[in-house]
Amino acid sequence: MIVSPRHALSVWKRNFALYRRTWKLNLLPNFFEPILYLVSMGIGVGAYIQEMGGTSYVAFIAPGLVAVAAMNGASFEVTYNAFVRMNFDKTYESMLTTPIQPEDVLAGEVLWAMSRATIYGGCFLLVIAAMGLVSPGRALIALPLVPLTGLLFAAIGIAFSLRIPNIDLFSFYFTLFLMPLFLFSDVFFPLQERLSGVWLYVAEALPLLHPVRLMRAAFAGHASAMVFWDLAYIAALALALLLVAARITRRRLMG
Repeated sequence: MIVSPRHALSVWKRNFALYRRTWKLNLLPNFFEPILYLVSMGIGVGAYIQEMGGTSYVAFIAPGLVAVAAMNGASFEVTYNAFVRMNFDKTYESMLTTPIQPEDVLAGEVLWAMSRATIYGGCFLLVIAAMGLVSPGRALIALPLVPLTGLLFAAIGIAFSLRIPNIDLFSFYFTLFLMPLFLFSDVFFPLQERLSGVWLYVAEALPLLHPVRLMRAAFAGHASAMVFWDLAYIAALALALLLVAARITRRRLMG
């Protein structure tokens, strides 16, 4: 897969130019969702939970919600938005009348999805730092994990979007894939304390678990050998899905 950085950046700039017109309407729902969860679960449920994972409940769920914010930011961009550009607006076909190639379109879309993930996750990280749930130094350590999470879910989402024939199928993606990840990826309770045996190995297959675990390690200021496994998982899965997506993109746009 050969990508022209200049052409990929042109695709990114096109999406950014459109986003500048509607950023307030797009930012607010995704920005406030994790804040509402932080308040309702952290302060509400947290009033009945003395401690979780060696810290207060609100501090326990905060790093996971940063990863969730990044996941949502990337996922919405490479699902509904990308599908509309490809199938209804025919934006990609117009791009191909220029020197831009299908691989450049894919790279630009993924880069833009990572940017959206960084906007949502980064803003939420600032809120958490302002609330005193993470020190500024550790927030800076956690910040690079936000676009990394965006890369993972951009790859997953774009691979799904390229394969489905109907926009209505995204309801399955969000309800039966992203929602279970949100609920069962170490965000609200430590899996090690609730799962055992083979179920822990099953949990390791969940994509969101790995960014959440990395984020929690960054917030705590210490790392274990699992960090290398989490990084390898994210890199391997993202690369594999992007290679598949590149082949499908070329076949669909050039066929």
